[in-house]
Amino acid sequence: MHGPPANMFDTVPGYEGTVAGGGGGYLPPPMPSVPMPVPEQAPSPPDWHIPSISEDRARQAFATYVSSKCCYSSAPVREGVITNMESFNTYRYRLETFMESRSTEWSQEPYTGQPVDAGVQPTPGPWQIAAQPPAFFQECKQTIKVPYTSSVKNCHLCLGMGKTPCTTCAGAGNKVCRVCNGSGYRQSDDRCTHCNGRGRENCSSCSGSGSCQCDTCHGKRQLLVFINLNVKWSTEKDEFVAQDSSGLRGQKLEEVSGKELFKDAQNMVYPVRGFPDVSVAQASERFVRDHQVKYAQKSRMLQQRQTIELIAITKVNYMWKGKPNVYYVYGNEFKVNADYYPATCCCSVM
Repeated sequence: MHGPPANMFDTVPGYEGTVAGGGGGYLPPPMPSVPMPVPEQAPSPPDWHIPSISEDRARQAFATYVSSKCCYSSAPVREGVITNMESFNTYRYRLETFMESRSTEWSQEPYTGQPVDAGVQPTPGPWQIAAQPPAFFQECKQTIKVPYTSSVKNCHLCLGMGKTPCTTCAGAGNKVCRVCNGSGYRQSDDRCTHCNGRGRENCSSCSGSGSCQCDTCHGKRQLLVFINLNVKWSTEKDEFVAQDSSGLRGQKLEEVSGKELFKDAQNMVYPVRGFPDVSVAQASERFVRDHQVKYAQKSRMLQQRQTIELIAITKVNYMWKGKPNVYYVYGNEFKVNADYYPATCCCSVM
């Protein structure tokens, strides 16, 4: 289907860049009339002391992990002797920015007597139209018909006729008879009864009229043309996990949650200051600046939230059959990672 010609749309002050079918990009919000609230200073840091897990807890986590693997023998769990447990704690910093973006597009619908209000009053700007935001950090979309932009135009596709040529028969109203293939006769030299010997039959798509109801205006001949405002609420998220020296691969930590040490939510947050791990403070500084640069131009930032979680990692060294082995227990879920399990075999007797 062809899009409507550009001359079908009036020029609306404040909406000059609006095109049909969207694609005009998001509109920059106006500068706030009052200065943005200055974020409060970060609260004083909590006590960072973290208790380590017991041998029993480590062994229990290991047993659960091994029993979930069909070809792991449970012998190392039963017979292995823990020789040493080391605690390695790491931190995950996360910054979330909840924002509202707005874009406009010319839209159309068959005209059936809807209110026509173009030019009755000045059109409110795209950021002056009220929209009801969802709860913070909930994704949502809303489409609002912009007031004082609706006008009636002749349908561009059927040129106001309400009908378009039938595509099945190219407007002829009939086509070659499917029974006699257009000859007018059957094999036995009898006249074809299906088409009465004409060799052509009425087109079933348009009932022989040669034209069909126009798809664009649904036969109404006219279109209501107006601007739609598309409002989108979305959350952008960045996270950083501090390096630790445990030897556990970083992507494993994406699967688990940690103990929340710090949480701060306001219109705009300050970077975290005075955190024991310098790399976390640096990540906070970087993310807060990046979000401001990336998102403030095209959207209205409504709320930011930053959290620091502590992810506990315990490295468990154990002996089995005279050889040293290792596994890791990590996260609130006590997940286990044992890349080099000493007793894997598809035929092992459990």
